[in-house]
Amino acid sequence: MTQPAAAADIRHDWTASEIEALLEAPLLDLIWRAQQLHRRYQDDTVQLASLLSIKTGGCPEDCAYCPQSAHYAKGTGVAKEPLMAAADVVAKARLAKAHGASRFCMGAAWREVRDGAEFDAVLEMVAGVRGLGLEACATLGMLTERQAQRLAEAGLTAYNHNLDTSPDYYATIISTRDYQDRLDTLAHVRQAGITVCCGGIIGMGESRHDRAGLLRALAALDPHPESVPINALVAVEGTPLGERRPVDPLDLARMCAAARIVMPRARVRLSAGRAGLSREAQALCFLAGANSIFYGEKLLTTANNDAAADRKLLADLGLTIAGQIVKTVSPPPSPRSESRPGSESR
Repeated sequence: MTQPAAAADIRHDWTASEIEALLEAPLLDLIWRAQQLHRRYQDDTVQLASLLSIKTGGCPEDCAYCPQSAHYAKGTGVAKEPLMAAADVVAKARLAKAHGASRFCMGAAWREVRDGAEFDAVLEMVAGVRGLGLEACATLGMLTERQAQRLAEAGLTAYNHNLDTSPDYYATIISTRDYQDRLDTLAHVRQAGITVCCGGIIGMGESRHDRAGLLRALAALDPHPESVPINALVAVEGTPLGERRPVDPLDLARMCAAARIVMPRARVRLSAGRAGLSREAQALCFLAGANSIFYGEKLLTTANNDAAADRKLLADLGLTIAGQIVKTVSPPPSPRSESRPGSESR
């Protein structure tokens, strides 16, 4: 059972210097503090979220990390593909559910949603996914208030719209929109009653101060995002960041721990870049407060971990998948699992 909440733990006034101090703390001390809050606000479950690119490539944005940008199409080799048929998307969702996912996420490479037949098809997809008993999440670019309301009416559970990095570093990565555009869409989502999935990316050349600035911007949202994806850059050849070196796994663990501390109630999702982590590095991130992963062979356009290997890892750690009991081969009793039966939710 989770422990009673302490109101003082939920803050929206974190300063960048306070969060930077967390990121600079001795790693084991940082994780110990994060674990205390994790046990107070969370349970032993890890949510599996399946992610599908429903419309790939051709995006007019110039996000320096993204192989789907039309600006880098020749170099990345990511071909532009039309929006999938709603029936095909629902079929993919049905398969994801059969393999243990409880959230199905749909991503379209758009700068912004445009009203019309394609948006109507997305609304049909959302309704179909919800009809399977799955949570439905979408990331479609910028939204108007009315579009957010229509998604809510279709049953959308969550909307993903990442801040990516700090306000100060943002213009270094993206020039085709600004930070306020992101915040406006998040406000429309929240106003429509849809939960917020919002995080960022590390490894793009940002400083530790910028990483703190990202977490500060996320924690300033009231309420905090229900889901916070922590991504490590997957450097794709042909993008401006294609030559970046992989993120140190310890830095990823630090970000997970700091996110857990400043947003105790959120699902911290260990997201892009996980395929490059060892089992031990992933376990450290779970210990630091991560309690959700993307599950399946592919993210939007990059490779993801093997699903069977993910289930084996969670079983070996004695963790529970979103309401399901994952049994290990011959596990020793876990103190947490004895006192805190698994329950539920990216």
